Amino acid sequence: MTGLHFHPLRVRELRADTDDALVLSFEVPDDLRATFRFQPGQYLTLRRAAGAAGGAAGGDLRRSYSICAAAGEGLRVGVRRVDGGVFSNWLHQELKAGDTLEVMEPQGRFGAAVAQATAQTAAQTAPPRHLLCVAGGSGITPVLSIVKSVLAGEPGSRVTLLYGNRSAGSTMFKEELEDLKNRYLTRLALHPVFSREQVDSPLNSGRLDREKIERFAPIIGIETVDQAFVCGPHALNDEVEAALLAAGLAPERIHVERFGVPPSAADATLHAPREGDATTARITVVRDGLTREIGFQPGDESILAAASRAGMDVPFSCKSGVCATCRAKLLQGEVRMDRNFALEKADLEAGFILTCQAHPLTEQVVVSFDHR
Repeated sequence: MTGLHFHPLRVRELRADTDDALVLSFEVPDDLRATFRFQPGQYLTLRRAAGAAGGAAGGDLRRSYSICAAAGEGLRVGVRRVDGGVFSNWLHQELKAGDTLEVMEPQGRFGAAVAQATAQTAAQTAPPRHLLCVAGGSGITPVLSIVKSVLAGEPGSRVTLLYGNRSAGSTMFKEELEDLKNRYLTRLALHPVFSREQVDSPLNSGRLDREKIERFAPIIGIETVDQAFVCGPHALNDEVEAALLAAGLAPERIHVERFGVPPSAADATLHAPREGDATTARITVVRDGLTREIGFQPGDESILAAASRAGMDVPFSCKSGVCATCRAKLLQGEVRMDRNFALEKADLEAGFILTCQAHPLTEQVVVSFDHR
């Protein structure tokens, strides 16, 4: 069990990777090294320090960014500038080396299967594997962490990476991937795909969609894939997942990390009450080993909103059902979620919910942020 909190970390370096992407590295003091030990595929939630430039005055501005380092390397994240994105533009324009950012402990389970298998390999109890990774745009950030960790930690395993971008110039971590390819010639198969740049091979032109995955299938050897990791825009994620399922890959072997919500999910009535909701409820929240009871009111959009209204310091980032920073375990009662883009079937079966999307269905509900 663990609590999630922000810690001040000093920015070691900001390095431009492409015209619109940078790599942000942190200094981790000795007393926080265990706190910030991460697994491949995890992410950090960053918060704008009080009084810093950017965002609404005095506001609590936070965003989550994936770690792009292999387990055991220095802590760093990749940040692509988003048009109109207040936080990403502030990082690109205002932040500098030596500044301090508030950073929450690493979270996420996208690469959990990698970390477990790598540990078994180190103990010589796991056979070599073939991993398929599919990334689109900035979706390469957590995928790079997974690729590097597998190649370094599992000497007998190999990785096939399909990486879609608009052009070679917009490709994040291009040089680092080429270095990896040269270092692991027989174990890393790298297939770039460009949607807006002409290349010699038609297979490497166009969009990474279901048809493209089907065409790559013989080259990949889908039947030999042990685990697949997919991260990119929602359309890419859905198309790739559908293609892998149609090719016979079991659902539990496909892991998808999503950034943002699809346009179809932008619904102003998303959090509106529904038939069957409890009109009022008592919510017991466990946080840092302490228990507090709060009231859920008809105007509360979610359990997270009710806890925040009551003045509780509870973890969150996107509030869109994507990042799982607000993940908690349902210990008693019943809830419904408006949407879920973050929790896998195993998480749901274990009783985890996204508190930013959860509404009580029973008059008594108990949730724990200490179960992660």
